[in-house]
Amino acid sequence: MANGTRGKDNRNDPPDDEAALSARLQRLGNRLGVLVGAVIGWLLDRWLGISPWGLIVFLLLGFAAGVLNVMRAAGVVRDRQL
Repeated sequence: MANGTRGKDNRNDPPDDEAALSARLQRLGNRLGVLVGAVIGWLLDRWLGISPWGLIVFLLLGFAAGVLNVMRAAGVVRDRQL
C-alpha cells in the first residue's frame, strides 16, 4: 500500500506516522515537565539557600507532571470535569 492507507487487517492500529509523532510528543511532554521543575527548584535553591532540596523536590514534581500529561494525552487518565 504505497499511498499510505492502512490495510484491512489492522484498522485499529494508527499509521506509522501517527505512532511516531505520538511517541515524540510523549517524550517532549516528559522532558518539559522535568526541565521546568528543575529550573524552578534550582531558582528556589539559589533564592532561599536550601540547596539541593528545592531542586530534588521540584525535579520530582516536574517528572510527575510530565507523566500525568502523557497519560492524559494517551487517554489513560481523563481530565477533571468541574
